[in-house]
Amino acid sequence: MSSPSPTPYAVPRRSPRLVASLARLGLFVLVSLVAGMLVAGAALPFVGGAGVAVRTGIESYESLPSQLTTPPLPQRSRILASDGSLLATIYEQNRIEVPLSAVAPVMRQAIVAIEDRRFYEHSGVDPRGLLRALVGNSSGGGSTQGGSTLTQQYVKNVFVESAATPEEATAARARNVTRKLKEMRYALALERVLTKDQILERYLNIAYFGAGAYGIEAASLRYFSVHASKLTLAQAATLAGAVQQPVAYDPLRNPNSSQRRRTQVLNAMADVGDITPALADATAKIPTKKFLKPSSTRNGCTTSYAPFFCDYVYRQLSSNPAFGTTPAARDALLRRGGLTIRTSLVPATQKAAQAAVDQYIPRKDKSRKLAAITMIVPNSGQIIAMAQNRSWGTTGNGNTTYNFNVGTKDGGSIGAQAGSTFKAFTLTAALQQGLSPYEYLKAPQTATFKDFKNCKTGAPYAPYTVNNSTGAGTFNMLSGTAYSINTYFMALEEKATQCAAAAAATALGVTRGNGTPVQSNPSFTLGTDEVTPLAMSSAYSTFANHGIRCDPVSILQVTDRDGKGLPVPKAACTRVIDRKVADSVTSILSQVIDGPLPGRTGQTMSLGRDAAGKTGTINDSAAVWFVGFTPDLAAAVATYDPRGGYGHPMKNISIGGQYYAQVFGRSIPGPIWRTAMLAALATTPKTPFDLQTLDGLGTYVPPPPVTATPTPSGSPVPGGSPSPTPTTSPGPKPTTSPSPKPSTT
Repeated sequence: MSSPSPTPYAVPRRSPRLVASLARLGLFVLVSLVAGMLVAGAALPFVGGAGVAVRTGIESYESLPSQLTTPPLPQRSRILASDGSLLATIYEQNRIEVPLSAVAPVMRQAIVAIEDRRFYEHSGVDPRGLLRALVGNSSGGGSTQGGSTLTQQYVKNVFVESAATPEEATAARARNVTRKLKEMRYALALERVLTKDQILERYLNIAYFGAGAYGIEAASLRYFSVHASKLTLAQAATLAGAVQQPVAYDPLRNPNSSQRRRTQVLNAMADVGDITPALADATAKIPTKKFLKPSSTRNGCTTSYAPFFCDYVYRQLSSNPAFGTTPAARDALLRRGGLTIRTSLVPATQKAAQAAVDQYIPRKDKSRKLAAITMIVPNSGQIIAMAQNRSWGTTGNGNTTYNFNVGTKDGGSIGAQAGSTFKAFTLTAALQQGLSPYEYLKAPQTATFKDFKNCKTGAPYAPYTVNNSTGAGTFNMLSGTAYSINTYFMALEEKATQCAAAAAATALGVTRGNGTPVQSNPSFTLGTDEVTPLAMSSAYSTFANHGIRCDPVSILQVTDRDGKGLPVPKAACTRVIDRKVADSVTSILSQVIDGPLPGRTGQTMSLGRDAAGKTGTINDSAAVWFVGFTPDLAAAVATYDPRGGYGHPMKNISIGGQYYAQVFGRSIPGPIWRTAMLAALATTPKTPFDLQTLDGLGTYVPPPPVTATPTPSGSPVPGGSPSPTPTTSPGPKPTTSPSPKPSTT
């Protein structure tokens, strides 16, 4: 059966696609007309100037690109300890992006009702709003009205977030025709590729709600301490009202203005039928303070329990090319945020290290002396603790923003002279050259050395006189190290050359605190270079790791906002010393702590497990150190006065309520080291040194032919390093004289 023929005068039905196209065309003509009128400043009569206005508007409008580039929104980044616990939150903008499903429906209703009640009806630009703005602008008054939809507001916020300079951000907020045209163009294009809910989700995540809160989730937590999914009607109306003027309607700063604005939002919700007028009236009367429960997210490292380690990590993110090939790229990464940064810090070890430095030199101690410790795992280079007896702060005793564990490029200081801890590098050079650890050298109380030559020119140095503070006689490497005999090590350095000793230190990764190489002067073995605990703990950890140096690392993993892993610096582990040489140094240094010689400098530092280390004391105790290690952990402790060690020596002084005629390695830095190490290794099995030494070198030390003379206290004074060089000030550049004047004591 055939179909009936159509009625001759019937109008063909238009397809939905055609209807939508015609609607967009009509809207385009309207937008172009309004744009043209705005461009013309509404100065032309409508009848005579409409054609010109439309043509101008179309040309201006069509010249704009149609695709909106939306960069990732800045979010919070989290710095975590090795166990995943939070160390700090850092952000350019306090924002937590959430899906629309995680926003309470009442919040969605409130923002649409007050900002764009026709949001679900228009195509990105609301003709009614445009005409309202056109009429308002045509009436004069010198101001331009908005008429912006939520989509346009989102576009404006994208322009602001994309601004590369403050000037660009200001231009993005400017109330002018150019910005309005761009908003219209991009809003219409955006609505063709995103759903309404997708646009609303993006708007709620980008909008600023005041009090430092960007996005609905951060704002909910900031003002009410609840997630956006749990917002009540009163809370939602308060937040919806804040976006128009975040400062004026901030409920914390201006509760009365906020309440009046909340009433407007509630009335708007009643007008569109989201709530009843009675509910709107009842909710409007609730005092703002009744449902406010503000909370703040601390930004940065300053309030972390490990602020100086945290700052070191942040500086690594800012400076290491692994996180961006240029400073601008690294800065952009940090500003975008959304990162999860897992570090090497072990919370229990960090807290133990902090407790140790605070125990022996309290943070606000009247002496103002500093104690700093860095702890490193030898076979990975991981920094598991970095503490100092200071709080983060810019003023007041016990406060500082300097990290005295690291050098100047990492936010630290120029360091401090490390004294006899440098003798380990002379041991390394001597063993590398085949000198026997059992060869005896004469070490008188005072000796003058005449055979040192400049490493670069070969020119001889002037005669250099050194004194002992721990006895005199004839010593080999084991006994000379156990008693830290200055003239013995000067004689050993003269045989091996200070050039080789400095080269060994460099191979172990030691640089001065100011970033320059160590100095190859005759006084090198006495530790006259200013170095940091990080450098020294890393160097000694290489001995523990049998001559394999692992670069210090603090960042183990970085993931972006999508959970994608980013490249991180690897702990490059490289053999820098032959194993037998490194193990022989370890064997010799173990005599300092657990050897048989009475009065050895580190005899009170025993851990009850295999350990090795060295004291270091500068003249007048201007700086005093202890650096030591086990197979599982290395640590360096430095104590001195940041105001200048020579100007404020640790002699005839009370520290932590105890009087010291003079501070030595066994007095404060050694006990700090031992306390921190015992706590850090409490759950670690007692790992023995697996040593492969030269010449069958073992743990037995034959008695020296001439006995070293201990101090009256029964313990020898660790070898002092004669140098008038300032040791501690973070700012002034240290002196670098080739041969510091020897001590006369």
